[in-house]
Amino acid sequence: MNTAQHPATSEPVDAVHAVLAEAGVLARRLREVLAQLAEGALPLDELIRRTAVTRRTVEDLIATAGPDVEAVGGTYRLTPEARDRYRQRFALDELRPAASTGAEQLERMREFVESGPAPTTALDHVTATPETALRRAEWLRDTYDLRGAQVLCLGDHDLTSLALSLVVPSASVTVVDVDERILAHIDSVAAEHGFAVRTLHADLRFGVPPVLENSADLVFTDPPYTPEGIGLFATRAAECLAGPNSRLLIAYGYSPRTPALGHKVQQELLRLGMVFEAILPRFHRYFGAQAIGSASDLYVCQPTAHTRKLALRQAPGIYTHGPQSVEALEASAPAEFLNAIGERVGGPVTSLRDPGWPRPIRQQQGAPVFDLRADPGPWLLRMLLACNAERAGFVVPNNHPDITSERAQHALSELVAAKYRLRFHRSSPDSKHAILVADLVDTPTVAHHLLTRAHGKVGNVWREALIAHSEADLTKREARERVAALAPIAADLELRLIDLPRHRIADLLRAATP
Repeated sequence: MNTAQHPATSEPVDAVHAVLAEAGVLARRLREVLAQLAEGALPLDELIRRTAVTRRTVEDLIATAGPDVEAVGGTYRLTPEARDRYRQRFALDELRPAASTGAEQLERMREFVESGPAPTTALDHVTATPETALRRAEWLRDTYDLRGAQVLCLGDHDLTSLALSLVVPSASVTVVDVDERILAHIDSVAAEHGFAVRTLHADLRFGVPPVLENSADLVFTDPPYTPEGIGLFATRAAECLAGPNSRLLIAYGYSPRTPALGHKVQQELLRLGMVFEAILPRFHRYFGAQAIGSASDLYVCQPTAHTRKLALRQAPGIYTHGPQSVEALEASAPAEFLNAIGERVGGPVTSLRDPGWPRPIRQQQGAPVFDLRADPGPWLLRMLLACNAERAGFVVPNNHPDITSERAQHALSELVAAKYRLRFHRSSPDSKHAILVADLVDTPTVAHHLLTRAHGKVGNVWREALIAHSEADLTKREARERVAALAPIAADLELRLIDLPRHRIADLLRAATP
């Protein structure tokens, strides 16, 4: 903290407020210093010992408070005149030890977990206990200043976002997950209980929604426990951290029988320029994961000045699939496999394109065919949103959730009907795969406008669509007011359609369709 960066104000308390605002989530430590000064006179060394704040930072804070702090015989305290003003302005009484989780909160958390989706092995899901989710929330509350803070959960099968909302109802939390079921469950619970939780869809192999870049004060993640998994999630987290006062919190565990694996994972974090501020052993407990004792540690990582630059340099190539390979063409299947696909698509297919939707996929010569054989489920819809070719093909597993039944096929077809007409070919080109052929619908409607511009901000695209396709001549203001009145969730107007959870895309398109 450098008080020279803060210009003089009419009141010392305003200058102190500016220092705390700059500290962000780390302001809690400075508030603890102020709380000690409000309690009574203390020598500087005792003040440092009690708060674990560095001498230079304590001295700077005292200097910033100026005449509001009095020095008597080598001790410091807030003056009687300033004491109540500081207590109220900085909510110092809230820093007293909070009561631990009550039976009611724990029972509520158990209900959230039990009513949520079952773990998916393909996504490396291992469920943390409800007690663990609440322990995480309490630790965040007692360690950081969450007033006005932005907390991001990269993946949230454990429902840490809901636990934090129980413990700190005013917390602002964003959840990013690839599992549509989790996003729908969190949205449902948050709506029922009035929690301030926002959900977004993303597969981290293809990046994070742009709205999250440089936005988070705290990022929490419990990723797959492999060097590649930790490296990917930590890299995406680094892209989202707001600045040097932000922190990355990672759940990770390894067996003491395999310390080399733990070493590899820690190297991934060090390679990103992270500093291990703390490692809390056996902090998390799980139903399962017995190979690591059904427990993992909490890593508290501080970014350095080089972290974001290293993250942007490291992101491509972490996974086989990624944004860097979206435009790449390569032979990825035998000739007979490609020939069979060509028969369904209606033209020669010489190679399959890798998946990815960080940007729109424009029209090109011939019908592009995308390799979605590794699709865990959500990729197909995102690729249909990103692709604007007149005809496109998608190769998916034969047991893909969007094609395994007539009901599933109808649901997907209905969702994108204003943009694409879909044809499903199961057990083709072989018994393990299926081909979906999408033909562009050229009927100009508001929904078509939204679906073909899925990377634009929803509010802007919807407004343009109303102006272009409304029978009445609408002004920009009239169109904007109509959009605001029709939108199911106002906050979604600031986001991209392709980043919304599937159920909210469906709700939005229904609202946009007369």
